[in-house]
Amino acid sequence: MTAHLTTSISSRPPGHGEPGGSSRRRPPRFPPPALVVVAHGSRDPRALSAVRALLERVRALRPGLPVHLGHIELNEPLLTDTLAGLHARGTGRAVLVPLLFGRGHHVKQDIPGTAAASPLRTRVAAPLGPHPLLAEALHVRLSEAGLARADRARLFTVATAADGIILASVGGGEAVQAAGITGMLLASRLAVPVMAAALDEEGSIAAVAEQLRASGSQQLALAPYLIGPEIDASLVEEAAKEVGCAAAEALGPYPAIGKLALAKYTSALGISPQQAQGTPAN
Repeated sequence: MTAHLTTSISSRPPGHGEPGGSSRRRPPRFPPPALVVVAHGSRDPRALSAVRALLERVRALRPGLPVHLGHIELNEPLLTDTLAGLHARGTGRAVLVPLLFGRGHHVKQDIPGTAAASPLRTRVAAPLGPHPLLAEALHVRLSEAGLARADRARLFTVATAADGIILASVGGGEAVQAAGITGMLLASRLAVPVMAAALDEEGSIAAVAEQLRASGSQQLALAPYLIGPEIDASLVEEAAKEVGCAAAEALGPYPAIGKLALAKYTSALGISPQQAQGTPAN
């Protein structure tokens, strides 16, 4: 019996745990950190619907990745409750991806503070903006409203196309600055001037509209730089009415935003885009 066992072991082909085998024993695989999408929160029920649709897009892009939602305020689940629930279920690590477009107070203070108070090992990813994918999304929303050509490569005109865009953000001066970078990317797509303004600062939209008209733009359009509606949706309507222009819809669950949220998650983990796609990095 012993001889037979010895023969059986020695006759195994390489690669079954023996030194020199072609496939050595691999280290145990640990589950990936949970992705927690951090939304602002809104009293408008449409905001929650948009955020949930974005989460489904992320899940479709990376099946098997645990994706969760936490709000800074106003909506459930709150971020504190989401992190507590993950810890209670035995999750050890999480990456928090702010569903915000600039490094305002929430990104610099509120979200890191909540993360630090959690027993989970957490990382806070960079906000979504500025980014070319957001310029793409803004372009699409403007074209859907008839305020821009869908494709500048096609030689046709849109009678209602704007010759100046007000990019309306929320979150103060830093948010406007970040929006301005995305605005430059949008301007290169549309070949018209784009200027950022603050929806939540009185007089900001009117001042930018005046600058655009002074520079020669006569048919303006308002492009909400929001997932929407993080703030009272009437603010967009009132701002557009104040300056006498049409407005596009907020970005909502635009497909590329789900892709962008996943990219922020992988970047926070130090994974390059090539590695995330399963190809070797250069």
